Amino acid sequence: MGLFSKIKSMFQGTEKKEEAVKEEEKVYTEEEKETSSDEKKSVKVYEKGLTKSRQGFVSKLANLTNKYHKITEEYFEELEEILIMADIGVNTVMEFMDRLRDRVRKENITDPSVLKEIIVDELFIIYVNDEVLSNKIQYREDGPTVILFVGVNGVGKTTTIGKLANKIKDEGKKVLLIGADTFRAGAVPQLKEWSQKVGVGFYGVEESDPASVVYDGIELAKKEGYDVVLIDTAGRLQNKVNLMKELEKIHKVIGDLIEGGASETLLVIDATTGQNGVSQAKAFQEITNVTGIVLTKLDGTAKGGIVLAIKESVGIPVKYIGLGETKDDLQVFDIEKYIYGLFKDMM
Repeated sequence: MGLFSKIKSMFQGTEKKEEAVKEEEKVYTEEEKETSSDEKKSVKVYEKGLTKSRQGFVSKLANLTNKYHKITEEYFEELEEILIMADIGVNTVMEFMDRLRDRVRKENITDPSVLKEIIVDELFIIYVNDEVLSNKIQYREDGPTVILFVGVNGVGKTTTIGKLANKIKDEGKKVLLIGADTFRAGAVPQLKEWSQKVGVGFYGVEESDPASVVYDGIELAKKEGYDVVLIDTAGRLQNKVNLMKELEKIHKVIGDLIEGGASETLLVIDATTGQNGVSQAKAFQEITNVTGIVLTKLDGTAKGGIVLAIKESVGIPVKYIGLGETKDDLQVFDIEKYIYGLFKDMM
């Protein structure tokens, strides 16, 4: 069974499973009920959040399948164009098309309708690329876990930090936000507002040296027993040398205070910027050690293939995605839920 069939049965078989459970009169613990409910809610968020991408991308794939009764070179050319327009990225699409042509030839496939399952399988394989992908934050057991956020202005970095703080707080952890973006006017007060909105700690000083703010903030976190520290930083890519020096100083300060330094450096990218987001990922990868991507505003674009393009271009996993405006719409990235949300109408 291919991935397409597995995901289809996994998510569409939920109701049947529930009926079977009722018949068996199985008793769930409250924790198990809550986990099941959270999973269903998460799947619904993916479905809703990827509506634009699904309608723009999958409808074109469906039309292509209806248009051609046999797989021809014209079919491949149109498919290639659809994938590029979905912002999957030219290099990724070229690799994908080579793999697809190879499978069509080896398996002697002639019917385009058979290809829809293979398309999903191959896109999944390209994303995973035989790697063990971790979408989880590795929390420290001794002292605070420090997560550094980088990204250009306007991508939703501060909002993302607030939403993630809320998510981590709900896990029972004590969270501190540090406003070290002292370059952008209003950045520190904006982060403070988020800390008050979600009920977590805050430290920040406007018009101060970012590294000094980070130092004092982490000292406060250690003194007051915070579990997790989320640090906002400036996002000016215009002068990469200055930004690199600033981030180097911040990393040094964190390393001096916390053994092993920051647990994560997360790059926030606006999905609606398309291939420009890939360029940002490459630029930040040159100046700091990015460990994961947060892709915001994915619900606002019809080009949801950006997830695949970023992973293929920079080799950094997407750890969180933003699929709406509310604090609950920041989701831990799950490749299977993403594939289901994107291709649901083809299943």
